[in-house]
Amino acid sequence: MSQFDPRTRPARLAPHLLTVAAAMAVALLSGRVEQPVRAEADITLSPAQVAALEAKALAAASAPAGLTTPETVPVKIRSGETFEQAVQRTGIGAGETRTLIDTLAGSVDVRNLRPGQRFETAISRHRAPRSDRHLIGLTLRTGPASQLTVSRSFDGALRLRSLEETILQETRVAKGRVAGPLATSLRTAGVDAAVLRAATDLVSLAISGSGVKAGDPFAVAFDRTVTEGGRTIETGALVYVAIKGRALYRFKPEGARRAAYFDAAGVPISPQGMRTPLDSMRVSSAFGPRRHPITGLGKSHTGTDLAAGMGTPVRAPADGVVVEARRWGGYGNWVRIRHPGGLESGFAHLSRFASDLRAGQRVSQGQVVAYVGSTGASTGPHLHYEVWERGQRVDPAGVTSARGPGLAGPDLATFRVEKARIDRILASGGQRRSTLDRVVT
Repeated sequence: MSQFDPRTRPARLAPHLLTVAAAMAVALLSGRVEQPVRAEADITLSPAQVAALEAKALAAASAPAGLTTPETVPVKIRSGETFEQAVQRTGIGAGETRTLIDTLAGSVDVRNLRPGQRFETAISRHRAPRSDRHLIGLTLRTGPASQLTVSRSFDGALRLRSLEETILQETRVAKGRVAGPLATSLRTAGVDAAVLRAATDLVSLAISGSGVKAGDPFAVAFDRTVTEGGRTIETGALVYVAIKGRALYRFKPEGARRAAYFDAAGVPISPQGMRTPLDSMRVSSAFGPRRHPITGLGKSHTGTDLAAGMGTPVRAPADGVVVEARRWGGYGNWVRIRHPGGLESGFAHLSRFASDLRAGQRVSQGQVVAYVGSTGASTGPHLHYEVWERGQRVDPAGVTSARGPGLAGPDLATFRVEKARIDRILASGGQRRSTLDRVVT
């Protein structure tokens, strides 16, 4: 039998090879190997006939005599449980479990395996009722890129093999179009959870109050460490975000304490700019003239309505001080925050305020101040979002993010080199680098 391959589901591979190899061994040992018969003429089979014969052979090989087809059984060591007890929960007998532990003894001390450790087994059931199950294979991960496999050879003995995977540095590119909440769209496109919040926060700053609409294209690139099989070991930095025609690149200027994000011209986006109050902003009613949904009369809409489910967190768009947190007529539950630079923000129809929120309290950008609701004159759950600039209501979509001075001199030259590198990765759909710095795209 070919040894158990941990990268292939043991329930599909092991039984076929085990049965074929065992049958050949028995025939050889018993001296009943017949000489091949020479055909008088070549036999030609159609593709359909070949496929039918293969299917029949595999079906016959997948059920060893007296045993059912092996199945994959994942196991997790429970609190207060030993490795031996965890293995026996699969139905394997005490004697076979002891043999398994002896096989592993030279490579891993199973007494040091802690609760929560996972491993995978391939198990066959005996056709006789109330009999023990039979171990075909086991895979146990011993490190980020290493694992042990135990497989049963044709003579019934257990064989141990150690596998070390190559570790690669990868820049992953995820692209798509917004369909529903932005975070969900990014996750569906393959953005790792570890950088998901950073990506949504950056989008909130990049597009300010304009909101994300269904169908808007996006692209995200981030670093991570993976095995050659594609399993993520560690997620690194978010290196690029683009949405609604705005692209931002990660770059660390000389002497800076941390990296920041810059547009294609080398102008940074300031973390003190106005971000969106929801993690995923979808505009359902824009600023300006409209027909009121309740009265049916034409009236100027003094804010922007954002579609969101009941209880969605509302975040402070920038650092500031709470001016009001109270009930206010048709606005229902209402919060107003004063920000630096003559800006104020307001949120209406809230279901409730954040715990202990009160007038005079200082809040930080991104801090949850309330939750979406449908209080006051509202037709359903949504957030009414207003912005004042020096006492005048303005369109939130027109409030741009704060921008610092652009890069210059050597920093600008270095940034352009980094931007070109990221653009090449985006064009090729991603990049992998081995420990030998061999680039694979």
